[in-house]
Amino acid sequence: MARGIRKSPVEKLQEELYEVEESIKKYTGILSDFKEKRKVLMENIKLEKLKELSQMLEEKEMSVDDMKAMIEANKK
Repeated sequence: MARGIRKSPVEKLQEELYEVEESIKKYTGILSDFKEKRKVLMENIKLEKLKELSQMLEEKEMSVDDMKAMIEANKK
């Protein structure tokens, strides 16, 4: 029973190299997507923290200037 032409070691290595290069392209794209998602999530976290701070200021009936003054007073 004939099995076809055997591949040379060079051909096998070239195929493996091609597969590795394709995997690199795939995972580079995925990594880029994850980095963008990370950036968006970090920005959203920052916005939520600012919302919390703003809400606290409103509850305490303080202005941003009042908070700045408190921070400056604590630095000294």
